[in-house]
Amino acid sequence: MKLVALFDDFLKETVNLNKTRIDLLEASIPALESFVRDSDWTPRVRSFAEQGSWAHETIIRPVDGGEFDADLLVMADPVEGWTAAEYVESLGRVFSGSKTYEDKTKTWDYCVTITYAGDRKIDLAPCVVGRRWDGSMEVCNSKGSFELSVPVDYTAWMKERNAYSGGNSFRKVTRLMKYLRDIKTTFTCPSVLLTTLLGNQIHWFDKDTDAFADVPTTLQTVVGRLDDWLRMHPIRPSVKNPKLSSEDFSPLFGSDDQYSNFRTVIARYRKWIDEAHATEGRQESIAAWQKVFGEEFGKASIIKVAADAAADGLAKVRGLLSSTAAHLNELVDVVKNYGISVLPLDFSRPPHIRQPTWRQAPSLATVPVTAEWREQRASTGRAIRAGDVLRPHGGLHFKASDTDGRPMPPEFEVQWRITNTGAVAMAKGAGRGGFYPENSSHGRWETLNFRGVHLAEAFVVRRSDDVLVGVSKPFYVVIE
Repeated sequence: MKLVALFDDFLKETVNLNKTRIDLLEASIPALESFVRDSDWTPRVRSFAEQGSWAHETIIRPVDGGEFDADLLVMADPVEGWTAAEYVESLGRVFSGSKTYEDKTKTWDYCVTITYAGDRKIDLAPCVVGRRWDGSMEVCNSKGSFELSVPVDYTAWMKERNAYSGGNSFRKVTRLMKYLRDIKTTFTCPSVLLTTLLGNQIHWFDKDTDAFADVPTTLQTVVGRLDDWLRMHPIRPSVKNPKLSSEDFSPLFGSDDQYSNFRTVIARYRKWIDEAHATEGRQESIAAWQKVFGEEFGKASIIKVAADAAADGLAKVRGLLSSTAAHLNELVDVVKNYGISVLPLDFSRPPHIRQPTWRQAPSLATVPVTAEWREQRASTGRAIRAGDVLRPHGGLHFKASDTDGRPMPPEFEVQWRITNTGAVAMAKGAGRGGFYPENSSHGRWETLNFRGVHLAEAFVVRRSDDVLVGVSKPFYVVIE
């Protein structure tokens, strides 16, 4: 199934950078621009331009909760005799010499990074305009030379591909693939390379076709075409900048092994995406998409289904209960399907249960209880949790401990209230509900006999004055 609405929710709640952080980013830009214009930086500033994921509107929320990156080009006139390094290094000195930005500034090969700790990083990259010819643009590499660039044209190409896909789906698919890369960490592929590879799979004749009907369909189409293209190129091919043929992005793949891994991983995700599309049934399809994107996909829907199931289970339980605790046998099946959480609060207090007669301490401690399934009177067994479904064979050994998990000290005795419910036990007069002393080493042994949902509770009594000082929560024993 395509689950279009769940893709919308997943993008909004998990993948997309939230509006608050976008607003903070955009609020920072005017101050940075004014600072550069008013500074003593030698080049004359022409303008500023967004670049990369921010300009393309494919920026995503960092999966580790850290800072996100945004790129801002500083368009500047050339300075006679300056090297590429001087543009970057001098801009870095301007920021690091400022009281406002000195603690936020880091200078790299291509840019100056301003870090707003825990929130965002803004990379300001000098871009020299008109040094080679009128209108030419060059980014500066402080360890190399001027590099011809067409950032504005590339952004226009990206927007063109997005228009061909319709419904803003190319942007959304690019965000999804970047999220997949970051959350799974099974492949490496820088954003400009990944965006180019995906955009190359979309053409003018795709506009308004069924292959791009919605986001999950666009995802299937684009990833499928990318996998086909990669299969045709077992050796790393060139990936040209669509607006600058002299620029090849393929070195960004990394090593040949990294390229080979990228091919393998894309083929795997294509298979999983195709399977998720083909899977029938809403919950089954959510599980298939979670195989691709992780447990956050469809999480809210799954929680709602669980809540609905619990409510349905509770309604079924109430229909099976009786005022005599002779509950219908079907109660076991309902608890087996929905868990003991569906039992109402008053279930642990059936009519035949006996109340304690000891004097009580002002406040009662909560007593931990553990249980082991054992063969008849065996000395060891396997741990059992409250609510585990058991067959009517062998028995349970219950043990109470102090709050640190140690055996109960000898100055205290433990009395066990054992209460059976269910039609079989009640018909045989075996409802019990009274108090029983320990009958084995530091615990109480009980055989598993009657189908139903039963209870074991520990009551800790101080021997010196016969005062009740602690009580456990009911330990539910479910016998099928």
